[in-house]
Amino acid sequence: MGLATDFGRNLRRVRRAKGITLEALAHDVGLAYSYLGQLERGLRNPTLNVVENIASILQVSAISLLSPAPDSDTTGPV
Repeated sequence: MGLATDFGRNLRRVRRAKGITLEALAHDVGLAYSYLGQLERGLRNPTLNVVENIASILQVSAISLLSPAPDSDTTGPV
């Protein structure tokens, strides 16, 4: 599992836990809804500025969004 996938899973998990729709987050962050959806699916790599901006809006640390997702398999090959 890669960093983009972990970021996307964490982003989706935190966004849903806070009850924020993808559309609302896209508006608040100033990004396209489709781009944010691609981030959540691990299909795009955000810049560090985007990570910081999203973390700020969600009121979490940027590192928490980049850390391995709670459901990540860390026993796989290195």
